Amino acid sequence: MPSEWEDKSKPHRNIVFIGHVDHGKSTTVGRLLLDSGHIDQHVIDKNEKLAAESGKAGFGLAYVMDGLKEERERGITIDVAHKEFFTPKWYWTIIDAPGHRDFVKNMITGASQADTAVLLCAANDGVNAQTREHAFLAKVLGVSGLIVHVNKMDISGVDWSEDKYKEACSQVSDLLKRAGFKPDDVPMIPASSLNGDNVFKKSDKCPWYNGPTLFEAIDAMAEPNKPVDKPLRLPIQDVYKIGGIGTVPVGKIETGTLNTGKTVVFNPSQKSAEVRSIEMHHTIVTSAGPGDNVGFNVRGLSTTDIRRGDVAGYADSAPTFVRHDETFVGQIQLMDIPKVVSVGYTPVFHAHTAQVAVKFMELLEKTNKAGKEPNPSFLKTGDACLIRFQPTKPMAIEQMDTFPELSRFAIRDMGKTVAAGVCLKIEKK
Repeated sequence: MPSEWEDKSKPHRNIVFIGHVDHGKSTTVGRLLLDSGHIDQHVIDKNEKLAAESGKAGFGLAYVMDGLKEERERGITIDVAHKEFFTPKWYWTIIDAPGHRDFVKNMITGASQADTAVLLCAANDGVNAQTREHAFLAKVLGVSGLIVHVNKMDISGVDWSEDKYKEACSQVSDLLKRAGFKPDDVPMIPASSLNGDNVFKKSDKCPWYNGPTLFEAIDAMAEPNKPVDKPLRLPIQDVYKIGGIGTVPVGKIETGTLNTGKTVVFNPSQKSAEVRSIEMHHTIVTSAGPGDNVGFNVRGLSTTDIRRGDVAGYADSAPTFVRHDETFVGQIQLMDIPKVVSVGYTPVFHAHTAQVAVKFMELLEKTNKAGKEPNPSFLKTGDACLIRFQPTKPMAIEQMDTFPELSRFAIRDMGKTVAAGVCLKIEKK
């Protein structure tokens, strides 16, 4: 059923729901869609019946987003789901990202498509490992607007206590400061998504709170900066072969404008082709700009010529890439590293849609509470460091001063995010 605000000509944006596993992301999305009139109660009732049959009573709202059978059986979100959602000002695509640490790769994919994030933090549980990881990743992946949803305020032991809410807010504020957000600009909403308090409807359970509901906070998010006047940069998320059409790369435009009839270059694959048609939300368009998720048909390229992690641009300003015999200098912040690391360490870098193993070649300058230290011999959790890196295979990345949108990266090792960083200088041969 359409919502009363449905209007696809409104400015389009992407919003991602992130946070620790079991803090209520899927339930929050289900509740938001139900109470704002985007889905009917009977859908929830049907889901609740399914949930109860598999011993998951109370998961009816979560099932709206958790479509995969395995997700329903395990009661967790694995893949990234998309749903359309309208507020008075905006046309949103909701991306429900997995919180479980096994699936952070999928969460990175989700967050890299969004300009706004809702970070869930359960009032009874506070800031947890994935809360931390997701906050840092959201920043690295270019999410500009953030809302904190302090969920489960109704749970026994919290019972809508203002002190418990303040305690959660202060934990989250410390975390956001470290991740590079300004906590004063971030609405923090005391809520119970399961019961619908402060999601769409204002709650009467917390007379001490006079801020917005989640729905109001989402509608009030400032418009992100749209770098239309910069050269085109479009990281490729997937490449499909579609019968009767041909090769269709898919991705989100970071900067510039994609136009039909123009020739694009894909780097590091170093292939080029003409854009024959562009599709957005199942509609053919002649051009698309920053923030748009598009699929576009290219003439004369097969699905094996280009791949996820390539970046498309025009020949007059081709996307920069670093070859396996070249280096770049970046600044990183170590978040959670089980052992000390030094030169030779080769974890996986996630930059836009690329995943490449990258080697630490030279530790240039370490910064920590004790101050600065040139050429340290090792690094540990909490350190920040300027490092010279060398990718093990060609990798598309840009400098912070020219394309901040494509300069950020997350570093993952042994199933978790160990650091976040930014590329400052590319050293081409």
